[in-house]
Amino acid sequence: MPVKPLVLLPDSQLRLLSKPVEGVDKAVRKLVDDMFATMYAAPGIGLAAIQVGTPLRVVTMDVSKRDDTQEPMALINPEIVWSSEEMRVMEEGCLSIPEYYESVERPDKIRLRYRDIDFKEHEIEADGVLATCVQHEVDHLNGILFIDYLSKLKRDRVIKKYTKLAKMKDEEA
Repeated sequence: MPVKPLVLLPDSQLRLLSKPVEGVDKAVRKLVDDMFATMYAAPGIGLAAIQVGTPLRVVTMDVSKRDDTQEPMALINPEIVWSSEEMRVMEEGCLSIPEYYESVERPDKIRLRYRDIDFKEHEIEADGVLATCVQHEVDHLNGILFIDYLSKLKRDRVIKKYTKLAKMKDEEA
């Protein structure tokens, strides 16, 4: 379970639309294992496959408190089938936009349909941190970043900052 390098803003891969998984095979299981290793090492509570350079509709999450037992969830082809009208504002961050956090408003509750690592279909309702994390990661699968919910001014500043950091990193290499 190697830790994979993260795809960082402004990399255009983050804007790709991820493809559905047709079935779980050895390669998908390895991807999920590698994603968990990467997510926990970062550390983060959610990771979409596109964030490790694989445009597949696969998400790993663990919203448990770090002091508790881990509660890993692998979501294959996750789909939000219902969202509440009530909204909630939570601070979000993203492993692909390191050390940047901002308040984002999203539906408070959702209903999620997904397949597990054995490709069995499930449907669950979620609220709070779980609902926010699911929405954040499903957005990644659709090429949407949490900064897209910010004002154009804030979003442009963030993109400019990370573009400059990437350019400096390239010049050092």
